[in-house]
Amino acid sequence: MLSRKNTAERTAAQAWDYLSSAMTGAGESAKDAGKHTADLASAKAAVAAATATKLADKASKQSGKLAGKAGKQSGKLADKAAAKLAAVSDEAYERANLAANALAGRKPGLPWGLLVGVGLLGVALGWAAATTARAALERQAENEQLELAESEPDAVVVVTPTYDN
Repeated sequence: MLSRKNTAERTAAQAWDYLSSAMTGAGESAKDAGKHTADLASAKAAVAAATATKLADKASKQSGKLAGKAGKQSGKLADKAAAKLAAVSDEAYERANLAANALAGRKPGLPWGLLVGVGLLGVALGWAAATTARAALERQAENEQLELAESEPDAVVVVTPTYDN
């Protein structure tokens, strides 16, 4: 019994160590990616600014336009890199939290939106089936009354319409 408890404790401690190192690694990776992105964006901005300066010397009329385009382009590149970094960071953060919750013994919540959606779909399908069945039964009753009237021409048949409320 004592060895089982020690094994479970060792396993939990090892899992905790793995999780801690994974979270630390994810944080360092996100920091490195952010630094790398900032370096690339500043390098691209410097190249774009240098190009804009050279062109501004050659054509003063178009220099303002070209500098604006270069600034916009470098801004777009920086925005794209930041968006990719944010997506990767969010994914790493979410996975680390799920792993920590699993180690702590907390179960994920129920997908209430999906459950309510499926319930509403079931209600809609049930209503459609009931309406179709009611219409089919009414048509069948009318057809039987018409057949009875045709088979016995001397018989008096009273057809009573049904009214839905």
